[in-house]
Amino acid sequence: MGRTQKLWQGRFAETPDEDAVAFETSIFVDRRLALDDIAGSIAHVEMLGNTGVIPEGDGARIIEALGAIRDDLESGALQVDGTSEDIHSFIENELTARIGDAGKKLHTGRSRNDQIALDERLYLRRTIPALQGKIITLMETLTAIAGNHRFTLMPGYTHLQRAQPVTLAHHLCAWAEMLRRDWERLGDARSRMNLSPLGSGALAASSLPLDREETARRLGFGGVTANSLDAVADRDYCIETLSALALTMTHLSRFCEEVVLWSTEEFGFIALSERWSTGSSIMPQKKNPDFAELIRGRTGRVYGSLVALLTVMKGLPLSYNRDMQEDKQSLFDACDIVSDCLTVFAAMIGSAAWRVDRMRAACSGGFGNATDLAEYLVRRGMPFREAHGVAAGIVRLCIEKNCPIEDLPLGDLRAASPLIEGDVYDKLRPESCVEARDLPGGPAPRRTEEHIAALRDFCARSRQGGS
Repeated sequence: MGRTQKLWQGRFAETPDEDAVAFETSIFVDRRLALDDIAGSIAHVEMLGNTGVIPEGDGARIIEALGAIRDDLESGALQVDGTSEDIHSFIENELTARIGDAGKKLHTGRSRNDQIALDERLYLRRTIPALQGKIITLMETLTAIAGNHRFTLMPGYTHLQRAQPVTLAHHLCAWAEMLRRDWERLGDARSRMNLSPLGSGALAASSLPLDREETARRLGFGGVTANSLDAVADRDYCIETLSALALTMTHLSRFCEEVVLWSTEEFGFIALSERWSTGSSIMPQKKNPDFAELIRGRTGRVYGSLVALLTVMKGLPLSYNRDMQEDKQSLFDACDIVSDCLTVFAAMIGSAAWRVDRMRAACSGGFGNATDLAEYLVRRGMPFREAHGVAAGIVRLCIEKNCPIEDLPLGDLRAASPLIEGDVYDKLRPESCVEARDLPGGPAPRRTEEHIAALRDFCARSRQGGS
């Protein structure tokens, strides 16, 4: 039986135009849900047989055939038929072609509405841990680099102006903290979606004696959805996942912006591997950070996927509407992009060389130790606002004399405040400025070492299934 006849038989006397069929078909998008659809179908049929809704013998034949279809899809012996309307229809038609009328009992007590809600949850339940694993890989890469650069000085910036000295390790650990929260957000999204919608039917459940809890247990869910309308009518679990992915891309894009800046001659903090750089079609000297730029650019596509699904859902009445078919392309595209970007960024940053000499030299300009001078005066009893003014005046003097604070004669410093003594010069060294910032979360090497250890412990526990 052809697709057109199959889909439109019964209620309709006319068959649809071929353009109409092509327009509403989703098989080329949802085909990646094939194994999830089979897993859900097997659990459903096992429950139907156990509850006596269908004969156990038919149930056993269906389960055996579904397993064979799964195996054939995995081996490549069976290809998804692009003329099917969607993945559900393809599998059910293939099942019926193999075992005859018994296959028609598969859809008992089920609608494609609760079926697709189930398939998407199963897909995300296995996809999210894979994405989380890639986040952990990147965190491990960053902490490995940080462990080698606990004493590597570099300027910290605000407004892209040199602000205070920090270390490369401290900076990379800031990246890792953002990624940790990304990992946690994805885990939160996964935990909230871990309820089975199967048995909700089209919108109002079923009059058949289905055991929803059994199918939920078989599929590893924490329970069942509480309302059949809600179960088939919302895609907040997709939106929440997309939101978490958009934030992950925000962070990757910011990291890439710094990589692009740091790789310029003006900064010269990082030298990307030639494996992760490209040349120019006209300028033979160029070494472009194209992979960082592409990650930065693809962030817009993930944002677009989030906005697209929010827009699809914002005006829909309960329950299911066909608009919701448009959710999968956005979801799949975002998952694919984030997966690729995490892989590429980890390889790119892990193979880069760090120009510690350029970073250290950059700490000598921009008066990054001015705050330390003000705090030096505070420790000698001067109110901070007054100390801030004294330090600002010294900075103005340095600008006039075209020298850093540490090169001013002690007499000039004491003219600004008699509280300043000769020991101030040691306090103004970039190394001293960093070491003095020994509060929890600060850049002092001791604190950074603690932070790296904590991040490594988080990564190890995450690998073992903890958090």
